[in-house]
Amino acid sequence: MAKKVVTLAHYYTTPEIQQMADKVGDSLELSLFARDAQADIIVFAGVRFMAETAKILNPNAEVILPDRGSTCSLVEQTDVAELRKWREAHPDYVHVSYINSSAEHKALSDWIVTSRNVDDIIKHLYDQGQKVIFSPDRNMGAYLNWEYGYNMPLWSAVCEVHDKFNEDALNAGFAAVGDTPHYLIAHPESPLPVLQRADYVGSTSGMLNWVKSYAKEANGVIFVATEDGILYNMKLARPDLDIRQAPIYAGCQCNQCPYMKLNTIEAVKRAQAGEGVKIDYLTPEMMDAARLPIERMLEFSKRYSL
Repeated sequence: MAKKVVTLAHYYTTPEIQQMADKVGDSLELSLFARDAQADIIVFAGVRFMAETAKILNPNAEVILPDRGSTCSLVEQTDVAELRKWREAHPDYVHVSYINSSAEHKALSDWIVTSRNVDDIIKHLYDQGQKVIFSPDRNMGAYLNWEYGYNMPLWSAVCEVHDKFNEDALNAGFAAVGDTPHYLIAHPESPLPVLQRADYVGSTSGMLNWVKSYAKEANGVIFVATEDGILYNMKLARPDLDIRQAPIYAGCQCNQCPYMKLNTIEAVKRAQAGEGVKIDYLTPEMMDAARLPIERMLEFSKRYSL
């Protein structure tokens, strides 16, 4: 009997890869789909931490990452041994970790969050009288501290793609469109000065929904401060709009995640044939420890329909 293969692709992969997928989405959508997928093999066209999350949530499936080099700067900039010391130095705090983290990182966490539900989950914890430490994304944590007046200690790692967006380049981009109305929507992995200028800050799916609901009669330029892959989905949904990636320097609109772009057509086809990087190195104990904070997030999101 032939094995059932399900292919998942993140919004930041190329249009050609998205067209090969059974499901395209952001981190939360793909986590839910992976958990419930009745599949023998899950091919995850994304980065390694996403494939690890799929394996943690569906341990009976064989999970394959198309390219060994598909990592994430947030993972690479985090020394797990140092993270453990940092957590131990804050014994009275709840450790909330962004889903863009390794399985080992997740296993040291009390809660996992995505960019879609981070605001609600941290508010929930503060409403319960808890104190929070946040890792690994410094920019996201800084935005939450500024927006809501928290004082969370933050780990110091950044997404190398989003961290390139900057206020000077934004000013130049805004000036270039003159008197034309313009808007900025941004992912919370961007630096705080950029987020403070944004008309909307939210997850990849949140930004896509913002574009979909943009008034048809409005006339303006929409600058998007996130990886350029999502612009394909935005322009597909609203071909009538002037949608541009926010510049990073001298008007350059070319900000891509090099790790996501390793998911080539050839690599995904090989993975669908059973080749590639198999996520078979996580111990049952590691997966159990990492699954608990993920399931807390999923249950919270289900309860509050996030």
